[in-house]
Amino acid sequence: MKKNMGTADKVIRIIVALIIAGLYLFNIISGTLAVVLLIVAAIFLLTSIFSFCPLYTLFGISTAPSDKPVA
Repeated sequence: MKKNMGTADKVIRIIVALIIAGLYLFNIISGTLAVVLLIVAAIFLLTSIFSFCPLYTLFGISTAPSDKPVA
């Protein structure tokens, strides 16, 4: 797995996951919507931890900094 996520991308995903968790903990969301959003939050956290998003590879996207020197 080659890293394809940059720092800003990871931070945004973690913040969104924490917001979703907070909404659930304070009973603002519940039911099916809560379950779906918690699954999305878990996926965001996992992809942030590993710096790898499978969807990015499917679409050829990479927000990770390149190793090539800037000319």
